[in-house]
Amino acid sequence: MINLQQDSEGFVRMKRHFPASAAVTVTFSDGSQEVYSGGRLNEIYDNALAVFRAQNQLDAKGFSRGPQKKVQTSIEFVAVRPGMGQ
Repeated sequence: MINLQQDSEGFVRMKRHFPASAAVTVTFSDGSQEVYSGGRLNEIYDNALAVFRAQNQLDAKGFSRGPQKKVQTSIEFVAVRPGMGQ
């Protein structure tokens, strides 16, 4: 089982996908816990990544087609809240 801890701002650190069948326990900042499937957390991560890329004018692979400059192409923290596991 994988355990993640939510920070005070409502985010968990998730730099990669988890195995779809893995059970992931998220401990929220209020002390409550919820078990998510790895597949559900992967969906939440993918949605957050798509929003990040759209807000920063990046293409689907995370590349900027504008002038060359250092661009962050991925995310490391994902917002979660109780009830998102369904």
